[in-house]
Amino acid sequence: MSNNIYIEYRFTVEPKEPASDILIAELGEAGFESFVEEEDEVLAYIQKADWSLDILNDIQILTNKNFKIRYGYKEIEQENWNVTWEQNFQPIIVDDVCMIRAPFHEPIGVEYDIVIEPKMSFGTGHHETTHMMLQHILKLNVKDKTVLDMGSGTGVLAILTAMRGATKIDAIDIDNWCFLNAQENVIRNKMDFISVYEGDVALLKDKKYDIIIANINRNILLEDLPEYVKSLNKNGILLLSGFYTEDLDMITQKCVELELKFEKNLERNNWVAAKYVN
Repeated sequence: MSNNIYIEYRFTVEPKEPASDILIAELGEAGFESFVEEEDEVLAYIQKADWSLDILNDIQILTNKNFKIRYGYKEIEQENWNVTWEQNFQPIIVDDVCMIRAPFHEPIGVEYDIVIEPKMSFGTGHHETTHMMLQHILKLNVKDKTVLDMGSGTGVLAILTAMRGATKIDAIDIDNWCFLNAQENVIRNKMDFISVYEGDVALLKDKKYDIIIANINRNILLEDLPEYVKSLNKNGILLLSGFYTEDLDMITQKCVELELKFEKNLERNNWVAAKYVN
């Protein structure tokens, strides 16, 4: 595995809410891959190969006079980032039945014990969108269902569907580091029947699923929704997240145009995870 070089940005944000969420969303669209939230700071990481000195030019919140945001950056190697997340990564419990923890945390005997080593990948359960998607999955009957986890990051959502009885699961992410990390995590959780792919929506050609999970961002969701719908079996379920409360109407309108029905949504700190059916 290559020893990737990353650029670490350290942002001091005042007031932290809702500025940190907006900052992370805008940085994600600019190509930043991973984030660590500390008490009054946000750490953001991007591969040096994808970085340029003007990378922050389109980050609008930096010029918003309602917030005071200071930042600096430095070059780090992959191992240094791993130390950073190990120092900050705390296990989480979702609905008292699902635990997301690192290999160095002790299990506590919950029904679904997921061990994730995220490295540079999104999806530890700490971010609101991942947390809500886990909640949605815990409410679904996934037994013997076919599942797609699109934009899978660490693979945590795919792994939970496997633990709950899904029989055929694909996890797809466009980022090579996420692809490699998800492969590691499905093996770590003894769910290596999950198929992990590197790529984008083009991989969905001629594939069909009972449940499609996509936790990406608003613009990619809107662009790729027609392909998701083509790949959804009759009476299928589509779970979408990665967008804000104010984006829900736009996402729902697009889904309705594609003959999906809105069923319900969860909200957490202005983030949304919505459920649609056909």
